[in-house]
Order: sequence, then C-alpha cells, then structure tokens
Amino acid sequence: PQDIALPTPAKAAIGDLAWLAGAWVGTRGAEGATSIEERWSPPLGGAMLGVSRTVSRGRIFAFEYLRIVERDGGLVYIAQPGGNPPTEFVLTTLTTTRAVFDNPRHDYPKRIVYELSAKGDLSATIGFMKGGSPRRFVYTREGK
Repeated sequence: PQDIALPTPAKAAIGDLAWLAGAWVGTRGAEGATSIEERWSPPLGGAMLGVSRTVSRGRIFAFEYLRIVERDGGLVYIAQPGGNPPTEFVLTTLTTTRAVFDNPRHDYPKRIVYELSAKGDLSATIGFMKGGSPRRFVYTREGK
C-alpha cells in the first residue's frame, strides 16, 4: 500500500471545522437498540479531539479515539478504533458544511465524510473512495 499515492490535501485550518464541535447522538437497529455518540471538542491549539462510543443492549460495544490536526497547511483526521494504532486520513474537500477525508492506502474505510444538514443534523459516512455501499450514520446535537 505504501506505493499508492496519497491525495493532494485541501488547504484548511482547524477553525474551518468549528461546525463539527459538540456532542452528537444517534441510534441504529430495531427500535433504536444501538446508541452511537460522537463528541468533538472545539477547535483550539491546531486540533480538535473526539471520542466515539457505541452502546448496544446496555453494554459498550465499540469505542474510538479521534483527532483532527493541522499539518502542512491542511487537516489530517486520525482515527484509533478500539484504541488501536492510529490511521490517518487527509482532508481533500472542504465546504462550510462538508468535510471529506481520504486514505487510499487503508483497507477500509478509505473515505470518511462529515456533513451538516440544513436542519442541523450531522451525518458521518464511511466507505470506499469509489463504489461499494457506504455506511451512513446520522446524529442530532445532544439536547435537541
């Protein structure tokens, strides 16, 4: 995989992702049996820190440590599912409500997309850069 070229990073600063900050909650499965949360700190010091937790049947099922950091004029998304070693994704597309992070060297996912809807919901989509069936998670801001 190391011979696969990494994408060209989009120019961005951590403050460009301020819309991602906050506590986001969603459910999946029959009658919302599974709860998924993502919590993102406000942008500060060149980084945002995040954590994700999935709870099913009253027990923690999965967790993930997350970071978005400024690097070389762009942003890098760093995921550590289950506390495993970090995997980095480069920000390739950014609008005022959408951020796309890619890593063509990673087995799965190769792409992570966050998008804020007009009504204020957050979606996180993971999948391949082209093709396949992406997995989409929808969150509402906690307390709404």
